[in-house]
Amino acid sequence: MRFQGVTEITGEDRIEMLQYILRRIILVIPVVIFISIIVFYIIQLPPGDYVSSYAAKMSAAGEVMTQQDIDLMRASLKLDQPWFIQYLEWMKNIVLHFNFGYSFSYQKPVLSVISQYMALTLIVSLATMIFTYGVAIPIGIYCAVKQYSIGDYIFSAFGFLGMATPHFLMAIILMYLSYVYFGDPLLGLFSSEYANAAWSAGKMLDLLKHMIIPVIVIGLANTAELIRVMRGQMLDELNKPNVVTARSKGLSEGKILLKYPTRAALNPIVSTIGWSLTSIFTGSTITAIVLNLPIQGPVMYNALLAQDMYLAGTWLLFMAVLTVVGTLISDILLAWLDPKIRTAFRGA
Repeated sequence: MRFQGVTEITGEDRIEMLQYILRRIILVIPVVIFISIIVFYIIQLPPGDYVSSYAAKMSAAGEVMTQQDIDLMRASLKLDQPWFIQYLEWMKNIVLHFNFGYSFSYQKPVLSVISQYMALTLIVSLATMIFTYGVAIPIGIYCAVKQYSIGDYIFSAFGFLGMATPHFLMAIILMYLSYVYFGDPLLGLFSSEYANAAWSAGKMLDLLKHMIIPVIVIGLANTAELIRVMRGQMLDELNKPNVVTARSKGLSEGKILLKYPTRAALNPIVSTIGWSLTSIFTGSTITAIVLNLPIQGPVMYNALLAQDMYLAGTWLLFMAVLTVVGTLISDILLAWLDPKIRTAFRGA
Protein backbone atom coordinates (compact mmCIF):
# COMPACT_ATOMS: atom_id res chain seq x y z
CA MET A 1 0.00 0.00 0.00
CA ARG A 2 1.31 3.48 -0.82
CA PHE A 3 0.71 6.43 1.42
CA GLN A 4 0.64 10.09 0.50
CA GLY A 5 4.12 11.60 0.14
CA VAL A 6 6.03 8.43 -0.68
CA THR A 7 5.18 7.67 -4.31
CA GLU A 8 8.12 6.62 -6.44
CA ILE A 9 9.65 8.74 -9.20
CA THR A 10 8.46 7.44 -12.57
CA GLY A 11 10.18 7.68 -15.95
CA GLU A 12 7.79 10.46 -16.93
CA ASP A 13 8.72 12.34 -13.74
CA ARG A 14 12.41 12.07 -14.61
CA ILE A 15 11.84 13.46 -18.12
CA GLU A 16 9.77 16.35 -16.80
CA MET A 17 12.37 17.11 -14.12
CA LEU A 18 15.19 17.05 -16.70
CA GLN A 19 13.30 19.43 -18.97
CA TYR A 20 12.60 21.71 -16.02
CA ILE A 21 16.29 21.70 -15.01
CA LEU A 22 17.38 22.56 -18.56
CA ARG A 23 14.91 25.46 -18.68
CA ARG A 24 16.21 26.73 -15.34
CA ILE A 25 19.82 26.51 -16.50
CA ILE A 26 18.97 28.52 -19.63
CA LEU A 27 17.24 31.16 -17.45
CA VAL A 28 20.35 31.40 -15.28
CA ILE A 29 22.28 33.16 -18.08
CA PRO A 30 20.20 36.40 -18.27
CA VAL A 31 19.79 36.41 -14.48
CA VAL A 32 23.56 36.22 -13.92
CA ILE A 33 24.20 38.93 -16.56
CA PHE A 34 21.67 41.24 -14.90
CA ILE A 35 23.18 40.58 -11.46
CA SER A 36 26.69 41.21 -12.79
CA ILE A 37 25.62 44.63 -14.10
CA ILE A 38 24.05 45.56 -10.76
CA VAL A 39 27.08 44.30 -8.83
CA PHE A 40 29.58 46.17 -11.00
CA TYR A 41 27.56 49.37 -10.77
CA ILE A 42 27.10 49.18 -6.98
CA ILE A 43 30.82 48.56 -6.40
CA GLN A 44 31.57 51.86 -8.15
CA LEU A 45 28.91 53.89 -6.30
CA PRO A 46 31.21 55.03 -3.44
CA PRO A 47 33.21 58.15 -4.32
CA GLY A 48 36.66 57.55 -5.71
CA ASP A 49 38.24 54.33 -6.89
CA TYR A 50 41.20 52.11 -6.15
CA VAL A 51 43.67 54.82 -7.19
CA SER A 52 42.21 57.37 -4.78
CA SER A 53 42.25 54.76 -1.99
CA TYR A 54 45.86 53.93 -2.83
CA ALA A 55 46.82 57.63 -2.88
CA ALA A 56 45.23 58.11 0.55
CA LYS A 57 47.25 55.19 1.95
CA MET A 58 50.46 56.57 0.45
CA SER A 59 49.70 59.99 1.92
CA ALA A 60 49.16 58.44 5.36
CA ALA A 61 52.56 56.73 4.97
CA GLY A 62 54.21 60.08 4.22
CA GLU A 63 54.49 59.74 0.43
CA VAL A 64 52.39 62.27 -1.44
CA MET A 65 51.23 61.51 -4.99
CA THR A 66 50.71 64.42 -7.33
CA GLN A 67 47.56 64.76 -9.42
CA GLN A 68 49.59 63.87 -12.48
CA ASP A 69 50.77 60.65 -10.81
CA ILE A 70 47.17 59.84 -9.90
CA ASP A 71 45.93 60.49 -13.45
CA LEU A 72 48.71 58.38 -14.97
CA MET A 73 48.03 55.50 -12.59
CA ARG A 74 44.30 55.70 -13.25
CA ALA A 75 44.89 55.64 -17.01
CA SER A 76 47.30 52.70 -16.77
CA LEU A 77 44.68 50.71 -14.88
CA LYS A 78 41.96 51.82 -17.35
CA LEU A 79 39.94 53.38 -14.53
CA ASP A 80 39.52 56.67 -16.42
CA GLN A 81 36.77 55.16 -18.59
CA PRO A 82 33.01 55.19 -17.80
CA TRP A 83 31.82 52.29 -15.61
CA PHE A 84 29.78 50.63 -18.37
CA ILE A 85 32.82 50.58 -20.70
CA GLN A 86 34.83 48.95 -17.92
CA TYR A 87 31.99 46.46 -17.39
CA LEU A 88 31.81 45.51 -21.08
CA GLU A 89 35.58 45.01 -21.18
CA TRP A 90 35.40 42.87 -18.04
CA MET A 91 32.60 40.68 -19.42
CA LYS A 92 34.33 40.35 -22.81
CA ASN A 93 37.47 39.03 -21.11
CA ILE A 94 35.41 36.62 -18.99
CA VAL A 95 33.46 35.19 -21.93
CA LEU A 96 36.31 35.04 -24.46
CA HIS A 97 39.33 34.34 -22.27
CA PHE A 98 37.92 33.29 -18.86
CA ASN A 99 39.87 36.24 -17.48
CA PHE A 100 38.16 37.89 -14.50
CA GLY A 101 40.50 40.84 -14.39
CA TYR A 102 43.45 41.95 -12.32
CA SER A 103 43.46 42.46 -8.56
CA PHE A 104 45.01 45.83 -7.82
CA SER A 105 45.47 45.05 -4.13
CA TYR A 106 47.20 41.69 -4.58
CA GLN A 107 49.01 42.65 -7.81
CA LYS A 108 48.01 39.46 -9.61
CA PRO A 109 45.06 38.02 -11.58
CA VAL A 110 41.75 37.68 -9.75
CA LEU A 111 41.57 33.92 -10.35
CA SER A 112 44.98 33.50 -8.71
CA VAL A 113 43.77 35.33 -5.60
CA ILE A 114 40.54 33.34 -5.39
CA SER A 115 42.24 29.99 -6.01
CA GLN A 116 44.74 30.80 -3.25
CA TYR A 117 41.94 30.73 -0.67
CA MET A 118 39.40 28.48 -2.41
CA ALA A 119 40.60 25.09 -1.12
CA LEU A 120 40.46 26.04 2.56
CA THR A 121 37.16 27.86 2.02
CA LEU A 122 35.63 24.73 0.51
CA ILE A 123 36.93 22.55 3.34
CA VAL A 124 35.50 24.83 6.02
CA SER A 125 32.23 25.27 4.10
CA LEU A 126 31.61 21.55 3.54
CA ALA A 127 32.49 20.73 7.15
CA THR A 128 30.09 23.44 8.33
CA MET A 129 27.26 22.17 6.14
CA ILE A 130 27.77 18.59 7.35
CA PHE A 131 27.77 19.83 10.94
CA THR A 132 24.69 22.02 10.43
CA TYR A 133 22.42 19.46 8.78
CA GLY A 134 23.93 16.43 10.53
CA VAL A 135 23.20 17.93 13.94
CA ALA A 136 19.96 19.84 13.25
CA ILE A 137 17.93 17.06 11.61
CA PRO A 138 18.35 14.26 14.22
CA ILE A 139 18.00 16.67 17.16
CA GLY A 140 14.87 18.20 15.60
CA ILE A 141 13.38 14.72 15.18
CA TYR A 142 14.27 13.79 18.77
CA CYS A 143 12.73 17.00 20.18
CA ALA A 144 9.49 16.37 18.30
CA VAL A 145 9.22 12.70 19.28
CA LYS A 146 10.15 13.48 22.91
CA GLN A 147 8.14 16.70 23.10
CA TYR A 148 8.33 18.45 26.52
CA SER A 149 10.93 16.00 27.79
CA ILE A 150 14.09 17.13 29.61
CA GLY A 151 16.10 16.61 26.42
CA ASP A 152 13.63 18.72 24.44
CA TYR A 153 13.95 21.57 26.95
CA ILE A 154 17.77 21.34 26.97
CA PHE A 155 18.11 21.34 23.20
CA SER A 156 15.54 24.15 22.89
CA ALA A 157 17.48 26.25 25.38
CA PHE A 158 20.72 25.66 23.47
CA GLY A 159 18.88 26.51 20.24
CA PHE A 160 17.68 29.88 21.52
CA LEU A 161 21.15 30.58 22.94
CA GLY A 162 22.77 29.75 19.61
CA MET A 163 20.45 32.07 17.69
CA ALA A 164 20.84 34.92 20.19
CA THR A 165 24.64 34.86 20.57
CA PRO A 166 26.63 36.87 17.97
CA HIS A 167 29.14 34.81 15.98
CA PHE A 168 32.17 36.88 16.94
CA LEU A 169 31.28 36.72 20.65
CA MET A 170 30.91 32.94 20.51
CA ALA A 171 34.28 32.76 18.72
CA ILE A 172 35.97 34.79 21.46
CA ILE A 173 34.37 32.65 24.20
CA LEU A 174 35.45 29.37 22.57
CA MET A 175 38.97 30.66 21.95
CA TYR A 176 39.23 31.70 25.60
CA LEU A 177 37.99 28.32 26.84
CA SER A 178 40.36 26.52 24.49
CA TYR A 179 43.29 28.56 25.79
CA VAL A 180 42.33 28.06 29.45
CA TYR A 181 41.82 24.29 29.24
CA PHE A 182 44.19 23.29 26.42
CA GLY A 183 46.74 26.10 26.33
CA ASP A 184 45.99 26.92 22.69
CA PRO A 185 43.35 29.43 21.47
CA LEU A 186 43.22 27.58 18.11
CA LEU A 187 43.55 30.82 16.18
CA GLY A 188 43.58 30.42 12.40
CA LEU A 189 43.48 27.07 10.63
CA PHE A 190 47.06 25.95 11.25
CA SER A 191 49.63 26.07 14.02
CA SER A 192 52.74 28.15 13.30
CA GLU A 193 54.85 25.08 12.55
CA TYR A 194 52.39 23.84 9.91
CA ALA A 195 51.35 27.17 8.32
CA ASN A 196 53.88 27.02 5.47
CA ALA A 197 54.72 23.30 5.63
CA ALA A 198 53.90 20.77 2.93
CA TRP A 199 50.78 18.69 3.32
CA SER A 200 51.22 15.68 5.60
CA ALA A 201 49.24 13.59 8.07
CA GLY A 202 50.37 15.90 10.86
CA LYS A 203 49.24 19.02 8.99
CA MET A 204 45.86 17.42 8.21
CA LEU A 205 45.32 16.57 11.90
CA ASP A 206 46.32 20.11 12.84
CA LEU A 207 43.79 21.48 10.35
CA LEU A 208 41.02 19.26 11.73
CA LYS A 209 41.84 20.42 15.26
CA HIS A 210 41.74 24.10 14.28
CA MET A 211 38.48 23.66 12.36
CA ILE A 212 36.49 22.76 15.48
CA ILE A 213 35.87 26.34 16.59
CA PRO A 214 35.16 27.84 13.11
CA VAL A 215 32.72 25.05 12.20
CA ILE A 216 30.83 25.36 15.49
CA VAL A 217 30.72 29.17 15.41
CA ILE A 218 29.77 29.57 11.73
CA GLY A 219 27.29 26.69 11.77
CA LEU A 220 25.72 27.27 15.19
CA ALA A 221 23.13 29.88 14.27
CA ASN A 222 21.89 27.93 11.22
CA THR A 223 21.90 24.71 13.25
CA ALA A 224 19.85 26.25 16.06
CA GLU A 225 17.33 27.68 13.61
CA LEU A 226 16.98 24.45 11.63
CA ILE A 227 16.42 22.47 14.85
CA ARG A 228 13.41 24.65 15.60
CA VAL A 229 12.11 24.31 12.02
CA MET A 230 12.57 20.52 11.98
CA ARG A 231 10.90 20.13 15.38
CA GLY A 232 7.88 22.21 14.34
CA GLN A 233 7.46 20.39 11.04
CA MET A 234 7.76 16.97 12.70
CA LEU A 235 5.13 17.86 15.29
CA ASP A 236 2.81 18.90 12.47
CA GLU A 237 3.37 15.63 10.60
CA LEU A 238 3.31 13.09 13.45
CA ASN A 239 -0.48 12.98 13.80
CA LYS A 240 -1.48 13.20 10.15
CA PRO A 241 -3.79 10.49 8.74
CA ASN A 242 -1.08 8.66 6.77
CA VAL A 243 1.02 8.23 9.94
CA VAL A 244 -1.98 7.06 11.96
CA THR A 245 -2.90 4.60 9.20
CA ALA A 246 0.67 3.28 9.07
CA ARG A 247 0.60 2.67 12.84
CA SER A 248 -2.68 0.82 12.53
CA LYS A 249 -1.07 -1.47 9.93
CA GLY A 250 1.51 -2.52 12.51
CA LEU A 251 4.60 -0.86 11.03
CA SER A 252 7.43 -0.20 13.45
CA GLU A 253 7.70 3.30 14.90
CA GLY A 254 11.21 3.78 13.52
CA LYS A 255 10.17 2.87 9.99
CA ILE A 256 7.12 5.12 10.22
CA LEU A 257 9.22 8.07 11.40
CA LEU A 258 11.77 7.76 8.61
CA LYS A 259 9.35 7.00 5.80
CA TYR A 260 6.49 9.43 6.44
CA PRO A 261 6.77 12.43 8.83
CA THR A 262 10.55 12.85 8.47
CA ARG A 263 10.40 12.85 4.69
CA ALA A 264 7.63 15.45 4.66
CA ALA A 265 9.28 17.54 7.39
CA LEU A 266 12.51 17.78 5.37
CA ASN A 267 10.85 19.98 2.74
CA PRO A 268 11.48 23.35 4.48
CA ILE A 269 14.96 22.18 5.52
CA VAL A 270 15.89 21.35 1.94
CA SER A 271 14.45 24.64 0.70
CA THR A 272 17.02 26.55 2.79
CA ILE A 273 19.97 25.19 0.80
CA GLY A 274 19.69 27.95 -1.80
CA TRP A 275 20.44 30.76 0.65
CA SER A 276 22.40 28.85 3.29
CA LEU A 277 24.92 27.68 0.69
CA THR A 278 26.24 31.20 0.16
CA SER A 279 26.13 32.24 3.81
CA ILE A 280 28.01 29.12 4.90
CA PHE A 281 30.41 29.32 1.97
CA THR A 282 31.51 32.86 2.78
CA GLY A 283 31.32 32.16 6.49
CA SER A 284 30.77 35.02 8.89
CA THR A 285 33.24 37.65 7.73
CA ILE A 286 33.57 39.16 11.20
CA THR A 287 34.07 35.69 12.68
CA ALA A 288 36.70 34.87 10.05
CA ILE A 289 38.55 38.09 10.91
CA VAL A 290 38.36 37.39 14.66
CA LEU A 291 39.59 33.81 14.15
CA ASN A 292 42.17 34.88 11.54
CA LEU A 293 40.81 32.39 9.01
CA PRO A 294 42.47 32.36 5.56
CA ILE A 295 39.17 32.04 3.68
CA GLN A 296 37.31 34.13 1.13
CA GLY A 297 35.14 36.25 3.46
CA PRO A 298 37.92 38.58 4.70
CA VAL A 299 39.38 38.73 1.17
CA MET A 300 36.10 40.07 -0.21
CA TYR A 301 35.78 42.50 2.71
CA ASN A 302 39.25 43.92 2.09
CA ALA A 303 38.58 44.11 -1.65
CA LEU A 304 35.46 46.19 -1.04
CA LEU A 305 37.33 48.50 1.34
CA ALA A 306 40.13 49.00 -1.18
CA GLN A 307 37.63 49.35 -4.06
CA ASP A 308 39.41 46.50 -5.83
CA MET A 309 36.47 46.25 -8.19
CA TYR A 310 37.45 43.22 -10.28
CA LEU A 311 38.21 41.06 -7.26
CA ALA A 312 35.10 42.19 -5.37
CA GLY A 313 32.94 41.97 -8.49
CA THR A 314 34.13 38.45 -9.33
CA TRP A 315 33.47 37.20 -5.82
CA LEU A 316 29.99 38.76 -5.64
CA LEU A 317 29.22 37.34 -9.08
CA PHE A 318 30.32 33.94 -7.86
CA MET A 319 28.02 34.28 -4.85
CA ALA A 320 25.10 35.12 -7.15
CA VAL A 321 25.77 32.04 -9.29
CA LEU A 322 26.07 29.94 -6.15
CA THR A 323 22.68 31.21 -4.95
CA VAL A 324 21.04 30.30 -8.26
CA VAL A 325 22.69 26.85 -8.23
CA GLY A 326 21.69 26.31 -4.61
CA THR A 327 18.09 27.20 -5.39
CA LEU A 328 18.10 24.74 -8.30
CA ILE A 329 19.49 22.01 -6.03
CA SER A 330 16.74 22.78 -3.50
CA ASP A 331 14.06 22.44 -6.18
CA ILE A 332 15.43 19.09 -7.35
CA LEU A 333 15.63 17.69 -3.82
CA LEU A 334 12.14 18.95 -3.01
CA ALA A 335 10.79 17.24 -6.13
CA TRP A 336 12.45 13.99 -5.04
CA LEU A 337 10.92 14.26 -1.58
CA ASP A 338 7.41 15.45 -2.44
CA PRO A 339 5.26 14.04 -5.30
CA LYS A 340 3.05 17.14 -5.20
CA ILE A 341 6.04 19.23 -6.25
CA ARG A 342 6.96 16.70 -8.95
CA THR A 343 3.57 17.19 -10.58
CA ALA A 344 4.26 20.93 -10.68
CA PHE A 345 7.21 20.33 -13.03
CA ARG A 346 4.75 19.51 -15.80
CA GLY A 347 3.28 23.02 -15.61
CA ALA A 348 6.57 24.81 -14.93
